[in-house]
Amino acid sequence: MRIATWNVNSVVARLPRLHEWLESAQPDVLCLQETKCAGDAFPADGVIERGYQVAAHGDGRWNGVAILSRVGLADVTRGFPGQPGYAPPPPAPPDGEDVLLPVAPSAPVVEARAIGATCGGVRIWSLYVPNGRALDSPHYAYKLEWLAALRSALEAELTAVGDLPFLVVGDFNIAPTDDDVFDPAFFVGSTHVTEAERQALRALLELGFRDIIPRPLKYDRPFTYWDYRAGMFPKNQGMRIDLVLANERAAARITDAYVDREARKGKGPSDHAPVVVDLDL
Repeated sequence: MRIATWNVNSVVARLPRLHEWLESAQPDVLCLQETKCAGDAFPADGVIERGYQVAAHGDGRWNGVAILSRVGLADVTRGFPGQPGYAPPPPAPPDGEDVLLPVAPSAPVVEARAIGATCGGVRIWSLYVPNGRALDSPHYAYKLEWLAALRSALEAELTAVGDLPFLVVGDFNIAPTDDDVFDPAFFVGSTHVTEAERQALRALLELGFRDIIPRPLKYDRPFTYWDYRAGMFPKNQGMRIDLVLANERAAARITDAYVDREARKGKGPSDHAPVVVDLDL
């Protein structure tokens, strides 16, 4: 079975490339992140024609996740128990103006960042972990809270799946080590590389998951994300933040793992490339 994960950075904008990639890579299951469309508005026509069932979760904003499967799609869950919401801080008053009345805080919104399904006897979760934005941002605290809640949910899920192979894949917005960024000095003071984020990721691995590191292809370090700024992709100035976590049952069956850099090339690509794993079931 071939399983892949890809942050497409808008499924509508990337639709022709998505169809082309499904034809060329022939994944049995494809997990998508940052679809940026409502769940019931997912553009499924060309996907269904290629033999895939679709489970999507989105609210039409900047998040959204989905699972495409041609080996069955059962026990779909959207979100996870205890998933926290995010309440953006109230806007600051214009310069030179005083706030006479208190501003009511926004209600937390549980974002569309997680979906799970059982596909061909494999339990799979597709995740889009919050970005964090900046170390002094409320979004960073939200990211850590989200990851702590995810750990509790995965601990329960591991018990529920029993002997099934179980993969947790997606855009984690965390580079696990300094080897997973092109230059650690470039990221000092930024999110994605802090000890708190990496410790949250290690806490997930301690549940019994393995971080499946793709084999090198063109470069020694298999990055999955490159900023759109000119030159960063051809120079391989990227990060490995799109991850595949596998329980022991799944990890023992993985025969190959790689990053499809070709999908990052050309006109109008996502800033992420797909990560592909093959399992012998």
